[in-house]
Amino acid sequence: MKTPRYKRILLKLSGEALAPANGDGILDFDFIAKVAKQIKRCVDAGVQVGVIVGAGNIWRGRQGTGMDRCRADHMGMLATAINSIALQDVFLREGMKATVMTAVEMEAYADHYNSRDAIQALEEGKVVIFGCGLGTPFFSTDTAAVLRAAEIGADCILMAKNIDAIYSDDPKKNPNAIRYTDVTYRQILDENLRALDMSSAIFCMDNDINGYAFGLADPENIYRVVMGEAVGTAIHN
Repeated sequence: MKTPRYKRILLKLSGEALAPANGDGILDFDFIAKVAKQIKRCVDAGVQVGVIVGAGNIWRGRQGTGMDRCRADHMGMLATAINSIALQDVFLREGMKATVMTAVEMEAYADHYNSRDAIQALEEGKVVIFGCGLGTPFFSTDTAAVLRAAEIGADCILMAKNIDAIYSDDPKKNPNAIRYTDVTYRQILDENLRALDMSSAIFCMDNDINGYAFGLADPENIYRVVMGEAVGTAIHN
């Protein structure tokens, strides 16, 4: 068996990635099972895995046009909890130990997040799924992901996207867009690359957090990245 490149990772999944391609419903459980199988391969290889998930398949705060921003974002946080519980169910059925931790207390459904318990669960071989973002409005799932990565001491934050790498422009609109295999956080900021939001890039730069962006269309890419294969874009200082 190959030696994994990372000992502990935080995998960021977009909510849209979990939705059926035909738009029928909010969760594609067959696809989630494929993702789970690749995460299990990582766990079986000795990698500790945290997962944070967005809610774009259900609700984004900016959809609440005319709503109070706080309430709109609260809806988005609750939607991430729905996705987190769905992931947990699939992970358990795939033979992994998995726990959901939320930034907002919801004792009937999940454990309340703190970094000590999260690290202990990771060291016990559990996949830890982080829900409700940071528990406060105005902050994106990107921000929550990089903060959780720092708090649990992740070696790398893996950003599973609906595009195979980071580009200089939208490759669907600009056929001349440059595909990057390696970028710095400074480059992301200076060139306004659509890799992660600006506040998250600054946080990663200040805290020297390594990242890797890749396409989730083929879920095996999760395992490939963990094993050190070059399938997307490495991000670093």
